[in-house]
Amino acid sequence: MRRHWWFLSLVFAVFELRGQDPHFTQYYANPLYLNPAFAGSEICPRFTMNYRNQFPNFGAYQTYSASYDQYVDAVKGGLGLLILRDDAGNGTLTTTEMSGIYSYHLKVTRKFTVLAGFQGTLRSRALNWGDFTFPDQIDPFYGFVLPSSEVPPGSTTNTHFDLSFGAMGYTKNFYLGVAMHHITQPNEAFFSTSALPSKFTVHAGANIPLSKRRLHNEVLNYLIPNITFQTQGPFGDIFALGSFMQVNYSVAFMRNGIAGGIGFRQNSNNIDALLINFGFMPEGQAWRIGYSYDYTISEFSNAGGGAHEIALAYQFPCRVKKKRMQAIKCPKF
Repeated sequence: MRRHWWFLSLVFAVFELRGQDPHFTQYYANPLYLNPAFAGSEICPRFTMNYRNQFPNFGAYQTYSASYDQYVDAVKGGLGLLILRDDAGNGTLTTTEMSGIYSYHLKVTRKFTVLAGFQGTLRSRALNWGDFTFPDQIDPFYGFVLPSSEVPPGSTTNTHFDLSFGAMGYTKNFYLGVAMHHITQPNEAFFSTSALPSKFTVHAGANIPLSKRRLHNEVLNYLIPNITFQTQGPFGDIFALGSFMQVNYSVAFMRNGIAGGIGFRQNSNNIDALLINFGFMPEGQAWRIGYSYDYTISEFSNAGGGAHEIALAYQFPCRVKKKRMQAIKCPKF
């Protein structure tokens, strides 16, 4: 019973507060979702899949995504396709997104490149009203058997179009990016009107070589510090009702295709979770896999089971022209 009431409180929060986007711990393993400027950043075609199960003890949130992107000479940039599915409460509230992305690539100098990404998204949200139970349905002896006086919304689906933008600059060992999602702030409500607030992201990091050993001209051992800041809600007041602020800071180590790292996620008020990452990218192979676990250390504790996340990626081979800019060397896990 406690489990059901806990989830019911989450559902009511969905109606009372403004919407917030799903998030991924392995954000660099889902680059197009983090920043549309990443489209084509690996030059050769890339396919990624991501799965996140948050609070598995309550069956609360599961998020799936898949993306494909590549550099295209004819448009002087990258093209990408991103599909995302978010499931709250085993199908009670679902969100499905399909995005088309274009990223313009500009090689400013021999060592510095700038990317500018543009993203158009078709988003559909669906509410399964039959899954809800309300206090006026409770019979003292038989439980939830009475009819409810709660009135469902006029429509249990909401479909809208959305626009996002991102930019990024990078050198051989450093990168800095910004992104603004939901520029149009579409109405996503089932009851009355509620605009999806814009999400602002700043992310940065570095790749610090730790040895001279190389494979196909790539350093195999390096240290990867990085930080990501995101805020979503009323602009200028991150502590307002419905606002959201999150900072992820972590450090990872890659040695001969095996990666491991640790980090923290901090929300508006306190440190929320300890982040543990592992990854494997076999030498000379085009695929890689990453796993992460979020151990909740906030006042909510780890009663929900934290969060498990798996990332898979495959890098297709291609012929790279020498005049073309180099691929960005951001973390793969």
